[in-house]
Amino acid sequence: MSEAEAKKPAGKKKFELDDRLKAYKGIWVFIEHERGVLHPVSLELLGEARKLADKLGVEVAGVVMGVGGEKTRSFCNEAFHYGADLCYLMEDPLLTDYRNEPFTKGMTDLVNKYQPEILLLGATTLGRDLAGSVATTLQTGLTADCTELNVDLEVRSLLATRPTFGGSLLCTIQTLNYRPQMATVRPRVMPMPDIDKSRTGRIVEEKLGMVESAIITKVLEFIPDEMQDKPQLPFADIIVSGGRGMKKPENFKLIWDLATVLGAEVGATRPVVQAGWVELDRQVGQSGKTVRPKLY
Repeated sequence: MSEAEAKKPAGKKKFELDDRLKAYKGIWVFIEHERGVLHPVSLELLGEARKLADKLGVEVAGVVMGVGGEKTRSFCNEAFHYGADLCYLMEDPLLTDYRNEPFTKGMTDLVNKYQPEILLLGATTLGRDLAGSVATTLQTGLTADCTELNVDLEVRSLLATRPTFGGSLLCTIQTLNYRPQMATVRPRVMPMPDIDKSRTGRIVEEKLGMVESAIITKVLEFIPDEMQDKPQLPFADIIVSGGRGMKKPENFKLIWDLATVLGAEVGATRPVVQAGWVELDRQVGQSGKTVRPKLY
């Protein structure tokens, strides 16, 4: 063997999924709801899950957890209308309000029993809290605040893309030899799928198996969000946004005036926010709010 041949690097070893993880199949979406209201990000994720599932040749499942009743059960039907094939339903009085411990136990028990290969949650306050504790309990990988999802069909790996370095770069992360592969996705990043009310599916009911005395946190009172009257850029249909091109903060009043006429929200670029012209809640972009308006 020549010296050149001896120094030639070995070819990249082909990845093979651990045999114990090959049984994990299907894509799950956590159906987030509070006080009887379904969060739109769950429907957006169902549409994305449907695309990924069709590529992998697997089913899409919604996971609904909450207090027993027709309202909670109706969220399963909504999941079917937006792309789910089945719904795992867990009803218990302990799930009336979100608390990390019972929701984490319920989700991890479901995962351990039914073994999904991908689990998606909304990158909301609730979703981020639950995703982190579930991933830690299951000792699997989690990619947070994703803006794009795809799959590598060769190794059945989730390709989760998210912004990094203040939004200046996008990185795609794979969780290869761990299951389920978990990701959270920001609201309004994915398009809302078309509703199909003719779609139906099957419901799999499971019990939580937990008692109140085992839960440290207690819900004493529900207090409405103080930010409900603050900027809601992710859900605005019309946004008027300004940047350094306005030259000076006094000129930014033109943005506010136009927004008032149009009935729009006001957005701004990062340099304008950093200069103190407007509040942080109005920053638009990968390092700020993710928006999907009808007019921008």
